[in-house]
Amino acid sequence: MNSEVKSAGRILDLLDYLSRRREPVTLSQIIRDLGFPKSSAHGLLQTLAARGHLTQDTRGRYILIETSHGFPFRQHEEPLVVTARPFMERLRDRSGETVLLSTMNAHCEIRRLAKCVSNQPIRYDVNMDAAIAPYCTATGRLLLAHAHPDVRDDYLSRVQLLTYTRHTVTDPQQLRRLLKSICNDGYAVNDQEFVTGSTGIAAPVRDRDGNVVAALNLGTLTSRFVERRELLILMVRSFAHDISRALGYQAARPGRTFDEGRPSRG
Repeated sequence: MNSEVKSAGRILDLLDYLSRRREPVTLSQIIRDLGFPKSSAHGLLQTLAARGHLTQDTRGRYILIETSHGFPFRQHEEPLVVTARPFMERLRDRSGETVLLSTMNAHCEIRRLAKCVSNQPIRYDVNMDAAIAPYCTATGRLLLAHAHPDVRDDYLSRVQLLTYTRHTVTDPQQLRRLLKSICNDGYAVNDQEFVTGSTGIAAPVRDRDGNVVAALNLGTLTSRFVERRELLILMVRSFAHDISRALGYQAARPGRTFDEGRPSRG
């Protein structure tokens, strides 16, 4: 006798299905792929959404929430992800690289909210709950640079600056100079400081009041970064600004967009 409860089995099948999807998926596609009745599939999806396990983007497609340690979005994070996701997908498609969106709390702990993984056969990827060292990653440095001075000073006074690769900056004064430069430049770069062979670029996402609420990060292989350094930086800054504008930020775009012509290498 099969003792499996049908609705419970369908929820598990649905979660497994969504966890293997790289892209948001429509209700009709879920029904087609899993063979669920429409009313049953819709009810299960709404239940999972109400419990914080998935959300819908602006086109009504469903996205499994892959936040750190399996915790659901906080109240202010879901609108941020829904707004940012279409831009993240476009940045992934135009750059060919992996894109992530992350925030940082007052204790300087990084929380990854969403990712769009590159479709290239050799690509950068990371588990959503993998540990991240703020002082030697692009996302972490970007958010540290824009944190309240007291929060930043508290972090730098207590963190142990470990050497992850031969490129890791562990001198406190040099790190402070880098953070100051990030605010002036409008972006952060981690060039093989956390993982050898990988490079990250991050730019600030701002709310309507101009506060930095997240970091948009592009992760790539260092070899590909070297070939397209200026273009990739321009892309990340441009898309971060577009997300900010969609959140209500009114400032002018910083510099030209990457669509205005490929910059020269340098």
